[in-house]
Amino acid sequence: MFLCDCGKEFHSNNKFNKHKNKCKYSLKFIELCSGCGGLSNGLINAGFTPLLLNDIDKNCCDTLRKNHSDVNIVCCPMEELNLDEYKGVDLLVAGIPCQPFSLAGTRKGFADKRNLVIQFINIVKKIKPKMFLIENVKGLVLHNSGKTMETIINLLTESGEYEVKYRVLNAVNFDVPQKRERVFIIGALKELNISIRFPKANNNEIVLKDVLKNVPKSLGAKYSKQKKDLFKMIPQGGCWVNLPKQLQKEYLGKSYNSGGGKRGILRRLSMNEPSLTLLCSPAQKMTERCHPLYNRPLTIREYARIQTFSDEYEFTGSVSSQYKQIGNAVPVLLAERIGKCIKKYIIKSYKNNNITI
Repeated sequence: MFLCDCGKEFHSNNKFNKHKNKCKYSLKFIELCSGCGGLSNGLINAGFTPLLLNDIDKNCCDTLRKNHSDVNIVCCPMEELNLDEYKGVDLLVAGIPCQPFSLAGTRKGFADKRNLVIQFINIVKKIKPKMFLIENVKGLVLHNSGKTMETIINLLTESGEYEVKYRVLNAVNFDVPQKRERVFIIGALKELNISIRFPKANNNEIVLKDVLKNVPKSLGAKYSKQKKDLFKMIPQGGCWVNLPKQLQKEYLGKSYNSGGGKRGILRRLSMNEPSLTLLCSPAQKMTERCHPLYNRPLTIREYARIQTFSDEYEFTGSVSSQYKQIGNAVPVLLAERIGKCIKKYIIKSYKNNNITI
């Protein structure tokens, strides 16, 4: 049985989908900086309908078109979009590029030319969505001793029209087999009295043995013979420290005495634990993501499984581009949980205010 937010019940998925598109409680969203679609896919699963998905990366846009053939996909810089027809949209979303705020980057923040936060804020002010959602790396909260986040919140609330809250969520607490912390900023028009809530974490930890089974075959990165031989000596959950001392020194070279844990080097994942955060490549020297059982990096489809994409979701472009797309994505199940939370409170507000969508 399929239950619509308006209260109608359907026994046929086709009839339900036809009704949902016409229902006055069918929520719409547009997304900027969509990437390959992790966040948008989760929102769709939560019951939102996409009106427009945008990204500047051609491969990301091709991936979006491959999986959302009936959606308007616009491949261009954010500042070139004309969004006048979307004024008052239910939800405006953006996965702002993380490099300016990442703990692994130079952390230039607002001085970095890739920073699109200001452009997004200007779009919010122009089209006035009922709600908005921004996703970024946890480093945004810590950047410049918290002053960057304070500035962003002040800019989003200076007009007095929006209530804004933010929270760091770890994907592992939302049925995702991966330790991945991201900050989510949610804003809602004050006049609608929409309660801003974040999904509650659960205690149902999913580990790699739960998802790395019957994974469809796919392309993937390769290791050299030397690296394969080294990984043969490393157990699940282990890394370079499990090698004989002489091999440690030979492989690490000058960095052997540089201090720090360096536990990402020659790191093998464990079947009995969630994955470490997936990055743009599974085979970089400082951030290895070796399969728990085999002496090879995780494949494209294994990456996708850990990011909770369905096996039917297709990615386009070169192998390196596909890794990058998936590694940058919001885990689908985390996005879905956030979407359901937003949907619950926005529909409650619409009903209380007798708003027809």
